[in-house]
Amino acid sequence: MSPEEFRRRGHAVVDWIADYHSRIESFPVLSQVQPGQIRSMLPAKAPEQGEAFDKILSDIDRIVLPGITHWQSPNFFGYFPANASGPAILGDLLSSGLGVQGMLWSTSPACTELETHVLDWLVPMLGLPEKFLSAQSGGVIQDTASSATLVALLAARERATEFASNSKGCDGRLVAYCSTQAHSSIEKAVKIAGIGADNLRHIEADENFAMRPDALARQIESDKKAGLLPCFVCATVGTTSSNAIDPVEEIGRICQEHNLWLHVDSAMSGTAALCPEFRYINKGVEGADSYCFNPHKWMFTNFDCNCFYVADRKHLIKTLSVLPEYLRNQATESGAVIDYRDWHIQLGRRFRSLKLWFVIRHYGVEGLQHHIREHVRLAQQFAAWVREDLRFDLVAPCELNLVCFRLREGDSANQQLMENLNKSGDLFLTHTKLGEKFTLRFCVGQTNTQAHHVEKAWQRIQEEAAKLGNS
Repeated sequence: MSPEEFRRRGHAVVDWIADYHSRIESFPVLSQVQPGQIRSMLPAKAPEQGEAFDKILSDIDRIVLPGITHWQSPNFFGYFPANASGPAILGDLLSSGLGVQGMLWSTSPACTELETHVLDWLVPMLGLPEKFLSAQSGGVIQDTASSATLVALLAARERATEFASNSKGCDGRLVAYCSTQAHSSIEKAVKIAGIGADNLRHIEADENFAMRPDALARQIESDKKAGLLPCFVCATVGTTSSNAIDPVEEIGRICQEHNLWLHVDSAMSGTAALCPEFRYINKGVEGADSYCFNPHKWMFTNFDCNCFYVADRKHLIKTLSVLPEYLRNQATESGAVIDYRDWHIQLGRRFRSLKLWFVIRHYGVEGLQHHIREHVRLAQQFAAWVREDLRFDLVAPCELNLVCFRLREGDSANQQLMENLNKSGDLFLTHTKLGEKFTLRFCVGQTNTQAHHVEKAWQRIQEEAAKLGNS
């Protein structure tokens, strides 16, 4: 494809994306296809000869689009958002166009230095502890919070064993801790890290679904008496099920007393701290060894982009660094630059900071704050409607942009309500179980969600609930 053809086709693709976003509300939010339907429309073998670009693009509408669940729809209220925006998409396009591989500073200095600088911008933007700006600390973009948790756990493992487990493997004594409400990625991380799922302690939560520090302290003492080696605690600021906020300050004191690595997972809710009135969620983060949040969830930066900070980079780098001769370079060995290949699992890395840089510069801090505040306001309004309707209960506190609610009729009625709403295509909800009860989750966080979308969603929920009551 010549530069001239690329220009023409690029315009066509950008036009398609712009048209898609302008008509996104015309599609059912949840894909309505059946299993195997998309594959049945694809040829059995790859084409022997190249095909016209127009035909390829037309197959996006014919084949791909029916199989899309429209995460960017303003009527998408499920899971947590994975929102995007125009500046993020364009920044990502530019990253793809440059096609650099930023494993070392020398392989593209701008890739490393822009990332370092944007991560430094975010520390005061979010009101994070200044210790993440010191010469010994630092930030890096991981792909997801799952990877951030894994590398934090690996660094914790090595610090606890004085790097012996990197050489000899784990001996079955290491123990990690999280709450019963923590993300499933922690269980996956202990498996990958060789600690083992049996050595992950799920600490009970309180009535608001936050970790109980007293239960954590008792479990640590018990494990130490049993001859085990506690090494890692993951505290969550905004759990997946209910957006619960663990008491990080108290957990941090326990970790300090026992010399455990404290990782704070703020994947979803961390973005709220852009607004000073929500920075209470960061209470205690100054005691963390590592911290992460996902701009690709609620900061209008398309997937994938996780910002991960460590208070002392040397443990992370020593844990992950492997230095074959072909990766040696003078600038790194002099200590003058960072090679981010030593900060995560993979060697190669994309120029992810470009899209984040574009987003921050396009919106500005005030623009980002405006959208976060509006999403929280809309969620609070939805929660107020739920409180006023005697058919429903709020199941968990609603502090930010997630509302957990359910019909009083029981689990089967709530599951049927969710399925009917999702099949309608008018909106999309997901569920969890809180206190063993089937609970609906309503998360406001898509880039273009406005008041009338939330109002319509509540109207549809009431309509479908009324149908269930009459059946």
